[in-house]
Amino acid sequence: MKHENDKPKLAGHYRERVYKIVRRIPKGQVMTYGQIAYMLGEGYTPRTVGFVMHGADDQTPWHRVINSQGRCSTRGIVLPSDKQQRMLEHEGVEFDKSGRCDLERFLWRPRRSTPKKETTKARSALYRR
Repeated sequence: MKHENDKPKLAGHYRERVYKIVRRIPKGQVMTYGQIAYMLGEGYTPRTVGFVMHGADDQTPWHRVINSQGRCSTRGIVLPSDKQQRMLEHEGVEFDKSGRCDLERFLWRPRRSTPKKETTKARSALYRR
């Protein structure tokens, strides 16, 4: 049975699970909010992963997490507004004139140690293309 006192512990565990994945993203590659949410399973959504990323510490490369269109989603949150894109470009990630990176080229697809039972075929685009 969960109690009110467990909420801070659960929230910390939730954030740490997100950060653990993000810390593994190699320089010059990115992951999407949705990709991370899918990896973490039920209860995680792209929006909640984005919310968690706002509190990332210095050891977490928050700038390597972008939206599903290959764009940075920090406008209005991070100053200057192009900071995330500039950080990624410094690592070798290229963006077109519209501010989109090629996910086929720069998306990091970590290998899973054990396959999930649910529709692996339907979600395989998140890992291997």
